Order: sequence, then C-alpha cells, then structure tokens
Amino acid sequence: MKNTENKDKIYDLEERTFQFALRVRKFVKKIPKTIANSEDSKQLVRASGSVGSNYIEANESLGGKDFGMHIKISRKESKESRFFLRLVDTGDDGILEKEKTILIQEATELMLIFGSILRKSNG
Repeated sequence: MKNTENKDKIYDLEERTFQFALRVRKFVKKIPKTIANSEDSKQLVRASGSVGSNYIEANESLGGKDFGMHIKISRKESKESRFFLRLVDTGDDGILEKEKTILIQEATELMLIFGSILRKSNG
C-alpha cells in the first residue's frame, strides 16, 4: 500500500528550497507595507534565498569541511527565515496568517533536515 499522505511533499531538496524562497517572495508582496515589515521582509527575503543557494554550494563543495560549512549556513538561514517570519505583521489577515504558519513550518522542517544531514555527514 502506497503512502499518499505526503504526495505533495517535494523530496528534491534543491527544488524544495527554491520553492520555499519563491513562496516567501510571494508572501512578502501581500503583507501590509509598514516600516517594520519593510525591514523584516528584506531580511526574510535574503535569508530564504540563502537557504537554497548554500545548499547548492554544499553540493558543489570542494570537500567535507566545505560541504559541512554550507549545510550549517543553510540550517542557520532556515532558522533566520523562521525568526523573521515570526516578526512579520500580517495585519490580522487570516489568509496571510495561515500562509505565514505554513512558511514557518517549512522553515522549521528545512532546519531539521539540514541538521540531520550535518549529523549524518559527520558520523
């Protein structure tokens, strides 16, 4: 019996991190334009893009230490993305709040995935 529960999950991590960054950008376009959101959004956009770009760098690494460093950065940028997502104000818009929750969950999952990769690559 096939497990269809996670059929929408993307298992290609390069594509998954790309989709995360893309989804963050679409989310940022919809949030209220406040001074705080403007500053937090800039950080969020940078961090979300850095998750995937560092993963790509890890896959093109020059060796074990280089690989580990880029995976650590991907994990760190996932954490940073989650932090700025939590700060962003949705203006009590229920749809935006739901999207924010989904993005926070995805950032958390990516953080855990990169932590697991790191543990497995060191041991």
